[in-house]
Amino acid sequence: MRFILVNGRTPFRKTFCLWCCEEISGGYLRDVRTLLPYCDHECYALHHEALVPIAERARAAS
Repeated sequence: MRFILVNGRTPFRKTFCLWCCEEISGGYLRDVRTLLPYCDHECYALHHEALVPIAERARAAS
């Protein structure tokens, strides 16, 4: 997991968490590779846990 923690700031435009769709305010996480926003570390971890089986299936298929 690699992310950027942003404290005390909100994104320039109205932005929503990629995982739970809550509006981001006051602080958030941003994925280093994709720059996608998450409201907290729990949503970030849940999203990446959900992606692991997809990546494993892709490797198995190739």
